Amino acid sequence: MSCTLLINARNYETRVALVENGQCVEINVERHSRGSLAGNVYLGRVVRVLPGMQAAFVDVGLDKAAFLYVGDVQCEADVGDTVGVVSRTNSNLRIEELLKQGSHIMVQVAKEPLGSKGARLTTHITLPGRNLVYMPTIDHVGVSRRIEDEEERNRLRSVLEGMRPEGRGFIARTVSQGQEEDKLKAEMDFLISLWDAINRRRHTAGVPSLLHQDLSVSLRAVRDLFTRDVDHLVIDNEEEYRQVVEFVSNFIPRLMPCVEHYKGAEPIFESYGVETELSRSLGRSVWLKSGGYIIIEKTEALTAVDVNTGRYVGGHDLEETIFKTNLEAVKEIAFQLRLRDIGGLIVIDFIDMERPSHRQRVVDALKAALATDRARTKVLGMSALGLVEMTRKRVRESFAETIKEPCHYCRGLGNIKKPTTVCFELFRTLEGEFAEEPGESVHLSVHPKVAEELMQEERQALEEVEERLKLTLHVEADPKLHVEQYVIKRD
Repeated sequence: MSCTLLINARNYETRVALVENGQCVEINVERHSRGSLAGNVYLGRVVRVLPGMQAAFVDVGLDKAAFLYVGDVQCEADVGDTVGVVSRTNSNLRIEELLKQGSHIMVQVAKEPLGSKGARLTTHITLPGRNLVYMPTIDHVGVSRRIEDEEERNRLRSVLEGMRPEGRGFIARTVSQGQEEDKLKAEMDFLISLWDAINRRRHTAGVPSLLHQDLSVSLRAVRDLFTRDVDHLVIDNEEEYRQVVEFVSNFIPRLMPCVEHYKGAEPIFESYGVETELSRSLGRSVWLKSGGYIIIEKTEALTAVDVNTGRYVGGHDLEETIFKTNLEAVKEIAFQLRLRDIGGLIVIDFIDMERPSHRQRVVDALKAALATDRARTKVLGMSALGLVEMTRKRVRESFAETIKEPCHYCRGLGNIKKPTTVCFELFRTLEGEFAEEPGESVHLSVHPKVAEELMQEERQALEEVEERLKLTLHVEADPKLHVEQYVIKRD
């Protein structure tokens, strides 16, 4: 499989795309005016403890206070004004027993601020490296579930157990497979020294303050995505190229020959066909090759995916037509979730199938299609109505949320009132306001579409209102008004 990692870097924005077999499968966008927060470590101040929600709000210097749930709090003890980590001996403690208003606490951003919600915090600090993830507050050794070779899993676990300081936790990442012990030891020492530096900063920093900032989006991509499976890493910015070369030469020198500085006249994303794919990923509907299609709708609580046969009519068997459409949709859904980086709760409405074997095969196919997704996913079985519930880990805004915002005109609803509806609301408002004050001259300012509706289709209704209320109505079209707005003034 051909795999290329593209980095399009400018002083205002950096975009990273992972292209597999000529198709963009992952995209990450970071705007420099609003850098990524996930992974950053802060020294914050508890501003409010909420026993009823078993949570607390913490000021870490962001626009909004960040949210800390009791399950994400290490059992801690006060050391002066600062909360110090101790061993977690009782997971049943309540938030008011763990935190006090005004206390200082070291936290890490687990999830970026999303919509109206502030950042989600945790006190379980994790410091990711190329091969290892360091968990200084947890006594645990783990191995990536993507490493399937049991012998290699046992080797890595044994190596980490033998090298790690007592009580400190490490996870071997997927790229650690086959790595020599001395290389793992060097990275472990680096991560430990990084944690020590954060702790030293903690004792001298003000509150709130940033103690540690995660890598830029370019270097995160190199750290997390640049593996043996990637044939080329192509960067179109000279300064970014130098930073990446320095990082690669220090941590993964064997992959240096794969790093390339793109100097073409055509924009890099255009050259590799990524720009078109990104435009397609913003659409509500996605057509399948057979003629069927899926619809992706984002709501506040969840993402709904609807599967439809569309133009696909199949052969002679309706059940087989539906089954094939659902199987084709499974691959596209898994692809779109990864490309759009959709997270949280996802409900997929497959076309209803009568045969239980077909239902199970569709669920199994969905799980298999999601196996290549780096984000953690969990798929439940299919309900009797053909619905599949699943979750996908969400840390940052999705691609669409990064580059789009709700329509100010429809306020994110996706629809507005018809001009006729606004006309009838206007009539009712006039009746309520002038029923006891007949005989006045009234000026109505409305949107041009509503004005047109009043003077044409609803002209008779307008005249009936005038006659019944004994009013003289003057209609003015005002393009500055929202179609649902109107202004009533007495002349």
